[in-house]
Amino acid sequence: MNLKHLKYFVMVAEELHFGRAAKRLHISQPPLSMSIQQLESNLGFSLFIRNNKTVALTDAGALFYKEALTLLRHSEDMRQIGKRVARGMLGNLRIGFGSSMLLRGLNNVINAFQLQHPHIKVLLKEMNSSEQTQALKQEQINIGFVHSLNSEPDIVYRLLMSEDFVCCLPKSHPLASEPVIDLALLENENFVLFPRSVAPHYHDKITSICVNAGFSPYIAHEIHNWLTIVEVVEAGLGIALVPQSMQNLKKENTCFIKINDNSIRSETYCIWNSNDSSILQQNFLEALPFPKEKGS
Repeated sequence: MNLKHLKYFVMVAEELHFGRAAKRLHISQPPLSMSIQQLESNLGFSLFIRNNKTVALTDAGALFYKEALTLLRHSEDMRQIGKRVARGMLGNLRIGFGSSMLLRGLNNVINAFQLQHPHIKVLLKEMNSSEQTQALKQEQINIGFVHSLNSEPDIVYRLLMSEDFVCCLPKSHPLASEPVIDLALLENENFVLFPRSVAPHYHDKITSICVNAGFSPYIAHEIHNWLTIVEVVEAGLGIALVPQSMQNLKKENTCFIKINDNSIRSETYCIWNSNDSSILQQNFLEALPFPKEKGS
């Protein structure tokens, strides 16, 4: 039994006439009759009572007609769903991200994407950069946003944004009113920073900024994410060098001041698995505000 047999059966059941049914199906009558015979043989019971003048459904045929309509309707629904998934119009998009990405406009990108693709479910999973790389390799997410590059087979990296580091200070700090801070003045400050084991990339970048200014930072507090780092600074427990986008937190008792060294920058990359060639993934990548490549 196949869908073609069911379609032929439904047409005969509605017409109760093989000639008219064949005409509607744009086929000749003999193959239609043969198809119905094959269907009845496969089912093991008769669907029609036939004589030279009339065609009527058997009781089993009448019940089978209702079920055949349901099955055909479901098969068409499945076909349409499959087409929409293949075109990237339906499905789940799983995104790995660090919480600070919300300050870099990820929420705006997702909201705009979902306006254009209302039947796509965007599923967010918070994780650090190395966790995202592993999740991509294991096909647990479709897209990730990281701040460090690791050479991994099949993982594609593309720069999304690059920003300066700024100094995050409590508003009560003596340097809070300065337009630009000379980093050498921070030598004796208590720094708030990621543990190197958690974020070696950021730890090393910020340490390098301080070393360029002639000192090694005293790390008084080790915190695991940017949002809490800013909270600790606001509580007056230290200072921090943070990516410029952190000032979008708009903390009442915290200020963000430019520093006199912008040679080291915070970079954000979008990453994905090159083996994932889904239209859904491509549609989301096209919605991201990647900087124009040189020469384009």
